[in-house]
Amino acid sequence: MKIKDRIALQFSLIVASILVIFSVIVYTISSNYRQEEFYDRLMNKARTTARLLVDVEEIDKELLKIIDRNTLTALIDEKVLVFDSKNQLIYASVDDKELLFRPSLLEEIRKKKEIVTTEGENEIVGLLYDDGQEPLVVLASAYDKFGRSKLQNLGNTLLWGLLVGIGLTVALGIYFAGNSLKPIAHINEQVSSITARNLQQHLDEGNRRDEIAQLAINFNTVLKRLHQAFEQQKSFVSHASHELRTPLAALKSEVQLAERFAKDDPEIKVIFQNLATDTDRLISITNSLLFLARSFENISQMTTTRVRIEDIAFLAKEELLDAHPAYQLVIDYENLPANENDTLVEGNEELLKRVFLNLMDNACKYSPDQTARVLFSTDSTYCYLKVIDQGIGIAPADQPHIFEPFYRASNAAPYSGFGIGLSISQRIVDIHGGTLTVESNKEEGSTFTVQLTHV
Repeated sequence: MKIKDRIALQFSLIVASILVIFSVIVYTISSNYRQEEFYDRLMNKARTTARLLVDVEEIDKELLKIIDRNTLTALIDEKVLVFDSKNQLIYASVDDKELLFRPSLLEEIRKKKEIVTTEGENEIVGLLYDDGQEPLVVLASAYDKFGRSKLQNLGNTLLWGLLVGIGLTVALGIYFAGNSLKPIAHINEQVSSITARNLQQHLDEGNRRDEIAQLAINFNTVLKRLHQAFEQQKSFVSHASHELRTPLAALKSEVQLAERFAKDDPEIKVIFQNLATDTDRLISITNSLLFLARSFENISQMTTTRVRIEDIAFLAKEELLDAHPAYQLVIDYENLPANENDTLVEGNEELLKRVFLNLMDNACKYSPDQTARVLFSTDSTYCYLKVIDQGIGIAPADQPHIFEPFYRASNAAPYSGFGIGLSISQRIVDIHGGTLTVESNKEEGSTFTVQLTHV
């Protein structure tokens, strides 16, 4: 789960919990208050009825019933019952309703003086009235229609308010979480665009005061140190390779000169031939290192023109066959271009020729018959060059590493090479905004594919 979603979820849960707790507390307090208020009303009615029945001689039972009916109009199923000490009913506020009561309830009232209870949906209060000659037990019960209606309306209001509040909380949580983390998303986009070629690019440091700005500042500091380290490394390799070229060239000349004086001694001649071979290898490694070190230098100043990849491939083929006449290369189209511009790319001819030369050389070198096929294909956006061989192939464990400098596959040891060509090729293709991929199975051959955007 993304941090933005986690923050929005946590914020929503916290606010939703607060709203639920608040709604439950409000509803519970309102419910208790309604019940207590209703009990008080019933208790006052019970006392008033008993007082009028006992203390006011001018009011008889029929008149008292009329008074009760007029004072309990807001209640449903209301009734007031008065019992004597023998549990005989001496007064009832209603005549047309069935009067039900529990004798045990009357005894409980006599013991506790006052009780409040419920029976179904009705609330009941009972009290012992002993201000007259005989203690009387008074029961008053009713259904609080209006109080319960108000409580139900309050519950519905709280429920809808809770749902709307949670919905707004989720929406606002997502909005504010996304808005708060937008600078981090912006930094993430900038970081994803930084590669070894543009370590000098810096992140936007914003106001330089908050935590995100401090993160950007610290990251820029790390980038600066990495850039310095890369520059020192490239400078060292470049200068070292350049400085080695002169003594190696002199060494080669001296070895060739010495070979002329060793014609009469076969053993010494073999030694000088081995020295010449090793010197050539050293010169080749030095040149490759120098090219590798300079492959990213002055990229912005690299001259590019519109070149046709078929022409570059044929130039690379001619140069390779001049150096290795035994090689066999077949160049063909996998599909014919729909437009003459589909094989035109914006690039540096010499660098692209170096890529094709390396791939063709490897394909022929690692094939038993020293044969390779080169196929061109295009689509609406890209043009492709595939170099296919039926050689030794590359093991799956080696494939992720073959573009690393000086790495050689485990089955390539018997063949000459330094493990630099593919690394250089990948960097050149990367400079041109393309991709270099490989599909291979051990002992079944390999297919290297160069993908470039055509004009």
